[in-house]
Amino acid sequence: MATAAPQLSDAQLTELLSLAGDSDSVELKLTIPFPDQRSTIEALDLDPLDAQIRQVYFFETPELALFEAGVVVRARRVQGKGDDSVVKLRPVVPAEMPDEHRLSANMVVEVDAMPGGFVCSGSLKRDLKSMTKVREAVRGDRPVRKLFSKEQRAYFAAHAPSGIELDDLEIFGPIFVLKAKSMPPGAMRKLVAEVWLYPDNTRILELSTKCTPGEAFDVAARSRAFLTERGIDLSGEQQTKTRTALEYFSQAAR
Repeated sequence: MATAAPQLSDAQLTELLSLAGDSDSVELKLTIPFPDQRSTIEALDLDPLDAQIRQVYFFETPELALFEAGVVVRARRVQGKGDDSVVKLRPVVPAEMPDEHRLSANMVVEVDAMPGGFVCSGSLKRDLKSMTKVREAVRGDRPVRKLFSKEQRAYFAAHAPSGIELDDLEIFGPIFVLKAKSMPPGAMRKLVAEVWLYPDNTRILELSTKCTPGEAFDVAARSRAFLTERGIDLSGEQQTKTRTALEYFSQAAR
């Protein structure tokens, strides 16, 4: 039986409204506890054969110095699409970001909202226009810094702890990801399902949908009702894909 999701306080709601109003988009997310993942997939009529295969790599120190400073450095290989890279900072306050970064065509400022919490991030992205560059880098045939543009490297240098260089970072990964977009029966907008498969045989199933800041609360209410009607519990403990990955590989590295 579905139960009520954790509620935001008045102060949190005020902060969320302010951040969302200055952001490019809002992504509503829900992670499903392991025992409920199969029933959720069936309830939403998701077909695993529709999923796109991805490999995700993170670049970090064994002590997670970047993550502790709010910096995430990542590269992906995407089936049929090519490679990309991102340098992400979170949390950010959009109105306080320097214009050189906030106004960049490669910058995406987005609020990730989940039951009981939210965070605003600024992600500087690069399309590598290749399906080999990330593989070459993780094999040691290409410097890691070459996966990132001059703009990304400047963003990294501005926020990473002093003395940490891209080429000094450990390679954490790969993590295999299955991503599927669908319009389940009865849904009013597209739903994205991602399964992250970790090396210790655990997995995270995340459901998400994106919307503009102005429609976030309406979409959240409709999505909550849609999922609840299908018996999907919204009150489970929420996991973040990135934190889970970094903590796993950090422990292995040390």
